[in-house]
Amino acid sequence: MSEYTDNTANELADQALAEAEASGDEKIVDRIGEILGASSQSLEEAYLTAIRVRRAEKRARAMLAESVARRAAAAAAPADQPQQDGPTEIA
Repeated sequence: MSEYTDNTANELADQALAEAEASGDEKIVDRIGEILGASSQSLEEAYLTAIRVRRAEKRARAMLAESVARRAAAAAAPADQPQQDGPTEIA
């Protein structure tokens, strides 16, 4: 595809996802894809690919952030527990 097509698809994907998040209307992403497909199948395909890539990236980054948070919590947990100097005597 041409550089123009890719650049346009990326810009539209960014704008559509931002508007979907701001408005709460996830269908806007699909409607824009339909409008593009009616005139340019190449632009529609590039746009839909850009949408999928951004959504996949968002999921991957969320998973990584969750993993980092779990490791940080696990590393902090032993420091939060009281230390014992020796064995506890049971009577």
